[in-house]
Amino acid sequence: MDVVYEDNHIIIVNKAPGEIVQGDKTGDTPIVESLKQWLKVKYNKPGNVFCGVTHRIDRPTSGLVVFAKTSKALTRMNDLFRRGDVHKTYWAITACPPPKTADTLTHFLRSVEKNNKTYIATPSHPDAKKAQLRYRLIASSERYHLLEIELLTGRKHQIRAQLAAIGCPIKGDLKYGAPRSNPDGSICLQSHRIWFTHPVSGSTIDVTATPPADVLWQTLAKQAAEHPILSPQQ
Repeated sequence: MDVVYEDNHIIIVNKAPGEIVQGDKTGDTPIVESLKQWLKVKYNKPGNVFCGVTHRIDRPTSGLVVFAKTSKALTRMNDLFRRGDVHKTYWAITACPPPKTADTLTHFLRSVEKNNKTYIATPSHPDAKKAQLRYRLIASSERYHLLEIELLTGRKHQIRAQLAAIGCPIKGDLKYGAPRSNPDGSICLQSHRIWFTHPVSGSTIDVTATPPADVLWQTLAKQAAEHPILSPQQ
C-alpha cells in the first residue's frame, strides 16, 4: 500500500494502474477493501474498520486517491468534492504534441454506459455536460510529450476524451484513439497532485505522487524538473 499521507481522519494512496478503487462487476478486490485490511493490521483493530471512498479514478490510470477514515471526514470530503473545493492536477503522456504549449479546452461531453465511453457532443444534446480543463506542455522527448492538466470540471473520462479531441490521445489509451496499448494494460495518465483544506482540522493538504517507475515516465519527469518548457506562472 503506497500511502503518501495519513492522519486520524483521511488517508491518501498512490494507486497503481490496474487497481480498482471500489468494487465492480469484475469481482476483483478493490483498494478500499485492501486498505481496510491494511489499517486493521497496522493498528491492530478488532472488528470492522471504517474506510470511505470519496472519489474514484479510472482503473488503467495511476495516482492519488483520497479515502476517509471517519464518517465525519467522509461527509465533509464529499461536500468538498461537490463544491469543487478539491483541486487536482494530472500528468499525461501523449505521442502527438498539443497544438499549443498551453491552453484551456472546453467541450460538451456525453457518456454512454453501454460501452463505458465518453463522446464529444453538441451543446444542445440532452445528455451533454460542459467540460473544461487547462493543460500545459512541461516536457518533450523525441517521440513523446508530457502534459500537466488541471481539471476545471469533473466529468467521466474527461481528460481522455478532451485530449483525444485535439489529436492527442493518451499513450496506451486504445479506447480513445491510441494506436497501441501499453504492455501492462495501463494508460499514461496519473493523478499527480491534489490539494484542499482538511475537512476537520482546517489545515492545507497538498500532496504529490511520484511518477510510475517506468523509464519513459521517469525520463520525462526528470526533464520537466530540470528543463521545464513552461514555468507554472506561464
